[in-house]
Amino acid sequence: MKRFALALVVPLALTSGLAACGSGSDGDTITIGVTDGAQQFWNVYKDLAKDQGIDVELKNFSDYQQPNAALNDGDLQINEYQHLQFLAEYNAKNNTDLVPIGATAIYPLPLYSKKHKSVAEVPQGGTVVVPDDPTNQSRALGVLSSAGLIKLKGEVNRQVTPADIDTAASKVTVKPVDANQTALSLDSVDGAVVNNDPAENAKLGKDLIIAKDDPASPQSQPFINAFVVRKADKDNATYLKLAALYKDQKVLDQLKKDKGDSFILVDKPAAELQSLTESLQQQVKANGPK
Repeated sequence: MKRFALALVVPLALTSGLAACGSGSDGDTITIGVTDGAQQFWNVYKDLAKDQGIDVELKNFSDYQQPNAALNDGDLQINEYQHLQFLAEYNAKNNTDLVPIGATAIYPLPLYSKKHKSVAEVPQGGTVVVPDDPTNQSRALGVLSSAGLIKLKGEVNRQVTPADIDTAASKVTVKPVDANQTALSLDSVDGAVVNNDPAENAKLGKDLIIAKDDPASPQSQPFINAFVVRKADKDNATYLKLAALYKDQKVLDQLKKDKGDSFILVDKPAAELQSLTESLQQQVKANGPK
């Protein structure tokens, strides 16, 4: 996920106030919630939408929970910031019915360090920070486990928490912090697992990455980022057109300039995304709260 602590909402369109909350008919402004609204590719995206007769307003959020709450409440028509696992966790926890309608990309989840050049250099008893939201925290613990920095009790899965760490057998201590604080903690800890957006905001270089998961592996499918709408709008032609517009070559060219090669584009039909999300939600419910 690119996927986030202040509940700050920043309008990014030239006009202020709430956009129309209509069904995407001609003349309506479509409001999309994002967490990377300052990126230039969104300007390209909005211009292309305008060329197709669709007015798009972006609302930028710094709290990962708020874009889904705003979408569910009708303050947004679409959001684009989260992966399917995060969406499934949110739906299961909040009894909401938000659904993906268009895949964007998978972003790896890296472990950064300003003090060490490799995992081998991380000292016994060192400290590594991870995001504290359940979904990304679990994924981060998987990264640390694969890197040999922690030992997990039992089988690794997407529901692990710090309580599942075998501290006696682990090399480092794990400290959960708000996702937006992970990058800011790097000066005082041995490493930090940082999501894409906070890493970009902090301008963390690739030279600081000492480990990461593999976005191309089948195990990364739950981490496909997507355009998301309310279930009642999943067949809305305008919204589907906007989801597809993300893959326009002009948008992709600017996206690569903005984000480099930190992502892998994903093409997967909306029905498959929705089926995968539903399956993930059932897993979350079966596993119970963590």
